[in-house]
Amino acid sequence: MNLNSKIEELPRIHKTQIAALKNLGILTVQDLLLHFPYRYLDFTKTGKIKDLKPGENVSISATIKSITSRFSFRGRMSLAEAVVSDNTGSIKVVWFNQPYLAKNLKAGDEIFLAGVPEYYNFGLQMTNPIFEKVSEFPVHTSRLVPLYHLKKNIYPKTFRNFIVQILPLAKTVVDIVPDQILKNQLLISIGETITTSHFPKNDEDLAQAKKRLAFEEIFINQLLAQKHKLELAQKKSFSIKFDQPLIKNFVDSLPFKLTVEQKKASWEILQDLEKSAPMNRLLEGDVGSGKTLVALIAALQTVNHGFQVAFLSPTEILARQHFETVKKFLANKIDGRQFYSLALLTNNYSQIGSKNEAKAKLRKLINDGTPGLFIGTHALIQKTIKFKNLALVIIDEQHRFGVEQRAWLFQFGHKVPHLLSLSATPIPRTLQLAFYGELNISQIKHKPAERKPIITKLVADENRPKAYEFIKKQILNGRQAFVITPLIDESDKLGVKSAKKETENLLKIFSESKIGLLHGRLKAAEKEKTMKEFLENRLQLLVSTSVVEVGVDVPNASVMVIEGAERFGLAQLHQFRGRVGRARHQSFCFLFSDNVNPETRNRLTDFTKVQDGFELAELDLEQRGFGEIYGQEQSGWNFKYFDLHYTSLIQPARAEALKLLQADITLSAYPLLEEKIKERIVHFE
Repeated sequence: MNLNSKIEELPRIHKTQIAALKNLGILTVQDLLLHFPYRYLDFTKTGKIKDLKPGENVSISATIKSITSRFSFRGRMSLAEAVVSDNTGSIKVVWFNQPYLAKNLKAGDEIFLAGVPEYYNFGLQMTNPIFEKVSEFPVHTSRLVPLYHLKKNIYPKTFRNFIVQILPLAKTVVDIVPDQILKNQLLISIGETITTSHFPKNDEDLAQAKKRLAFEEIFINQLLAQKHKLELAQKKSFSIKFDQPLIKNFVDSLPFKLTVEQKKASWEILQDLEKSAPMNRLLEGDVGSGKTLVALIAALQTVNHGFQVAFLSPTEILARQHFETVKKFLANKIDGRQFYSLALLTNNYSQIGSKNEAKAKLRKLINDGTPGLFIGTHALIQKTIKFKNLALVIIDEQHRFGVEQRAWLFQFGHKVPHLLSLSATPIPRTLQLAFYGELNISQIKHKPAERKPIITKLVADENRPKAYEFIKKQILNGRQAFVITPLIDESDKLGVKSAKKETENLLKIFSESKIGLLHGRLKAAEKEKTMKEFLENRLQLLVSTSVVEVGVDVPNASVMVIEGAERFGLAQLHQFRGRVGRARHQSFCFLFSDNVNPETRNRLTDFTKVQDGFELAELDLEQRGFGEIYGQEQSGWNFKYFDLHYTSLIQPARAEALKLLQADITLSAYPLLEEKIKERIVHFE
């Protein structure tokens, strides 16, 4: 048997087990070796029977004195009962629904037992302990025992037995990380990592294995990022010279002054646009900080040089919002020059300027290379659209677009367009290199000066009626309110408020107001209708799930109510809060929570005191940890082993990656790395 052997070749494996392994993506022996535990049961503490205490994890070595099977007192459950002893005493052991053990085990057998002793009928008893025959290499007891993510039809004990059978093959796995890098970073080999990950001798050895896996993950990520960055620097893009009169006239025409951070970010972007190498920049800004305006400055200059700009938004609501914002800030002519085309394309809308136009006409404008700013959703990414003169791509909330969708915009013409990504989710500085290694980053941390801080309160349930009276007064003064709930439908199991049930409840309390409902299951047309009515103040309250989390701009809304606030992270709460406070009037955020856990209450209290999104992101990271906030599915960063313990590995991994790539960007001397990068890299040219 070797690493490429099919799992069907494993001794004593059944068809149902083969199917269960294949459902986990395990097809070969190497796949099996690389399916690592997600946690461990600590049965390292061994003891004598006379010293056993209730409630403590422990392993013992004992001899079976007697073992029988029978049915329980009422005959509803079968069980196996044994008495085991060592040289210090005896203890009763019971296994429920495992009567066959009385046949597999017999008096005189020496076994290891691992479990938690408890008092039962005036004496200690071990119930359903893990057991195995005594050996020099215990697998299921007397050690850190690995637990795996598994499917039904395959049990933890069975899986561990499979691993033990093939563990000697771990030393034949070829290491993807070069030997010199392992030596430089004091890391163990992949063979030792695999063996230790499955069956660590102690916590220190396990820490070494976890560090090695985390480093490899960061290293591969940095290779991808830095390779893309170096390759992009060799590509040709559109050199768009800084047009000082154009930009100055535009900025002077605004009804407010740009903040220092907006000016700095704009200047960094405009400088990038002047270069012949493609820009690859992330504009990261707190909620309400004015990222769209900074992006518009870059778009304005690009279009006025005769090029096309694509501005992608993840939802139709946001696309239309950006379109209306651009129309508001841009006159038909700026500095005597025509702003050629301003267009919107979504599944339900096709507009050029203020006119509704046929989608075919808009597509022809794009395909003919007509200069303009084309704002849209995924509708801009389709086979019938082929930009002829695309010089700048702006992507709002880039992580909401698939890799292939983003790549689609970079296939037109012999030059690569500049890329500006926008994000309203602050990433702590300690993690930016890990996530955005290939990007240059501009940040806007502060809101415009005229924006007032949002008064945020954690409201005790007995004060809920007062909060409702306050909201009624806000509505009488012409304002509006959001109400956020964690769920769409009611759930008895979770015991938290749902959007549908809360809408029914609020219709009774706010009988003189009109209330709308917004959630992810509604059809696009229904969402659009509800949002339009709320924007036009035909609805005074909008009950919603997290679909309004990012970007929705309703300047007239002054109150944000968040039900079940404990179920959201600080960064997400901050995004909700950012839906209000977007005009000159004072705004408020009320948090409701039934959770009485002191840590939860302290976390929400901290939130009421902090207005800065970047500070909250750091706080969230500190309190909740990396995995809970930046899970693989939501982030797309593909980290399984990297967490906050390993941020110190980012810089050395980046340095090692750069050293390899600068010597040979093709990585031809390292075929395993070359193949790994080919599997994952996406070329935007």
